[in-house]
Amino acid sequence: MRNPQSKKAYAAAGVDVDLGNRVKSGIQALVKGTHGPEVLGRIGGFGGLFRPDFRGMKDPVLVSSVDGVGTKLKLAFMTGRHDTMGQDLVNHCVNDIAVIGARPLFFLDYIGAEKLEPAVFTQLLKGFAKACKAAGCAIVGGETAQMPGMYAPGEYDLAGTIVGVVDRPKLLDGSRIRPGDIVLGLDSNGLHTNGYTLARKVLFDQMGLKLTSKLAGVKGTLADELLRVHRNYQPLLASLEGGRMKDEGRKTRRTSSFSPQPSSLIKGLAHITGGGLVDNMPRVLPKNCDAVIATSSWKVPAIFQHIERGGKVDHAEMYQVFNMGIGMTIIVSPKDATTVAKKLTARTIGKIEKGTGIVRLE
Repeated sequence: MRNPQSKKAYAAAGVDVDLGNRVKSGIQALVKGTHGPEVLGRIGGFGGLFRPDFRGMKDPVLVSSVDGVGTKLKLAFMTGRHDTMGQDLVNHCVNDIAVIGARPLFFLDYIGAEKLEPAVFTQLLKGFAKACKAAGCAIVGGETAQMPGMYAPGEYDLAGTIVGVVDRPKLLDGSRIRPGDIVLGLDSNGLHTNGYTLARKVLFDQMGLKLTSKLAGVKGTLADELLRVHRNYQPLLASLEGGRMKDEGRKTRRTSSFSPQPSSLIKGLAHITGGGLVDNMPRVLPKNCDAVIATSSWKVPAIFQHIERGGKVDHAEMYQVFNMGIGMTIIVSPKDATTVAKKLTARTIGKIEKGTGIVRLE
């Protein structure tokens, strides 16, 4: 029989199963605020259970996506601030299915770490829960893996999977986009979750800045700026249909079954992530249409200007790496542009012209 004072072999090798069980025992309390009546069972089973209610939909289509937050994680390691990483991951995933017209149903996370740190784990889960509750999205499960030797001490990786739904008649595939349509832009909240490899190289390695540095035109410290939470645009887009959220104690749900989806006024959406405006908008453009973007139609946030000047980055490349202040683009007909722009507090940033399915910067 094993001496109760001796350390288990697996823990001695770097994987503490008992610690993992203790930490994960508190998950249910952290995520229960994201659960509505659709969620069956508890966190911790072999699979999450979600019983959707598709009443009110003609032809429900499930939409899924998986993503991470990239090297923005390095900022979390540098600052010890991890809750925003969970929010970033959820919001990025929600936006990725929102551009197809879907609203989120449920979310699953994956955390792979060199060593399970209870305080870090709790921050991440609180971030997931906060963002999922705001999005009306349930956390139904996840996976946490301790993998010594795979990650540097103190580091981890995140991935998230989201599943949503859209009524097929409201699915956005860009097929209704025509020359003459208007491109609107929704402001970003900083770098969001892309371009951090270049940003870190320029700001810290080439410019010699510190996390506590302050830059002209940038509110707060450099750390504050780089850790701004990726915006979730889906509730705003859904508001065109009059959808709104309400919180009923521990249950967050919609005021109607499936009405909160992007309006038919919208012809196409593009989430401006890695690849910037240059590579993301073509994903929704018909092959005979170009998006002509007037880059002078909005003020580029100061952080991007500092990166461009400090790293001597080509101006055109900036629009292929960063969002440059526009986190989501909306394509609408000219007759609807003013109405949509006013309701969403969007700005006109370009137009659709005959072409070959590319973005042209002016």
